[in-house]
Amino acid sequence: MQELKIKGIYKHFKGNYYIVEDVAIHSETSEEYVVYRQLYGDAKLYIRPKDMFLSKVDKEKYPNVKQEYRFELQNIPKKNELQ
Repeated sequence: MQELKIKGIYKHFKGNYYIVEDVAIHSETSEEYVVYRQLYGDAKLYIRPKDMFLSKVDKEKYPNVKQEYRFELQNIPKKNELQ
């Protein structure tokens, strides 16, 4: 399983981009949830169980998807790294 990077930008296998804001802990079950924001439209904030966020794409349900994981970290260089 891949590691989670806080403030990392991730691409969902359906094509949109999101930034991971933080990890939240469920007060009753101690389950970890990823808190992430869409980087399009009205920048809605979402949560999803960490295990699901980091899981692989269901290739039976989505056989034509090339991405291995549901969300994949993008290597986007900082502005000063582009020069």
